[in-house]
Amino acid sequence: MQPEFFKRAGPFPLKELAARIQVETAGLPELLVHNIRTLDEAGKNEITFFENRKYLDAFKNTKAGVCLITAQFAAHCPEGTVPLIVASPYSAYAELLNCFYPDAAKPERFFDSANDHAIVHPTAKIGAGVALDPGVVVGAGAVIGDRTVVAAQSVIGPGVTIGADCYIGACCAVQYTVLGNRVIIHPGVKLGQDGFGYTFSEGRHKKIPQVGRVVIGDDVEIGANTTIDRGALRDTIIGEGTKIDNLVQIGHNCVLGRHCVVVGKVGISGSVTLKDYVMIGGNSSVAGHVTIGEGAQIMAVSTVKDDVPAGGRYGGVPAKPVKQWFREMAAVTRLAARDKNG
Repeated sequence: MQPEFFKRAGPFPLKELAARIQVETAGLPELLVHNIRTLDEAGKNEITFFENRKYLDAFKNTKAGVCLITAQFAAHCPEGTVPLIVASPYSAYAELLNCFYPDAAKPERFFDSANDHAIVHPTAKIGAGVALDPGVVVGAGAVIGDRTVVAAQSVIGPGVTIGADCYIGACCAVQYTVLGNRVIIHPGVKLGQDGFGYTFSEGRHKKIPQVGRVVIGDDVEIGANTTIDRGALRDTIIGEGTKIDNLVQIGHNCVLGRHCVVVGKVGISGSVTLKDYVMIGGNSSVAGHVTIGEGAQIMAVSTVKDDVPAGGRYGGVPAKPVKQWFREMAAVTRLAARDKNG
């Protein structure tokens, strides 16, 4: 039997789930829902969701008892499946997933006991209800806010300030950093290491001291093995609510605005500014000293070397407006086909 790492709650009456996502409950059958699963796995006592037309065939053949869908697909709902009409099935799915697996979105604790084997400098200030797992090291003058958890083998450097209700995953190194409240740091993250600064003189590279900090706002989440360099003279700043995926590199002096999304394996060079609500797709890179305007979107596997205006949708290498990029790719495809046939 496969291990179940997350305890499932329920079952729940269908009407209770519908009320949770603000769906009209009048006329709904009396059905007890045991779990939420994918279209092809769900059974008659389970709920699923359908939003992407790519999976239309799977939707038409689902055996689920209930399916979250938009109104445009209601006619395709298979017999025996109760449709729940919502504006965004994916958002409704996320809400119901929290019902069935209430602990899954919470950071993992490795030990129930707290602070038994941590090394804490006498000048550090540890708030009420803080949990320090075995192997944790807390440096001189560090401050850790109430109810924060620091998982095994993580290091909190001297003078670091961490707000309340944060989670620092296993094997993290946090130095020269100020964290807000409710920040989630996944395992292996490194914050506040040297920015990459050198000057070439007398035939060799000479290191430039990096004396800035990393400042991270409230409700930020940072994925596993991401690194964020401290600033050279000014701070590297991550705005409140921003979500950063795994394996992201953010260089010194960068300023990321509020509620940005940076997907896995993105590399952001030094002194880049992302305004609020910017989204950058996976495997993309941003050259130094570039500004990306508010609400702009960068497609996956793109290279941004020039400023991007607010609301722009850019993609390609080098990145350019998406419509232009698509036209150029189509023209190259036609040219290649002509040469092949000619």
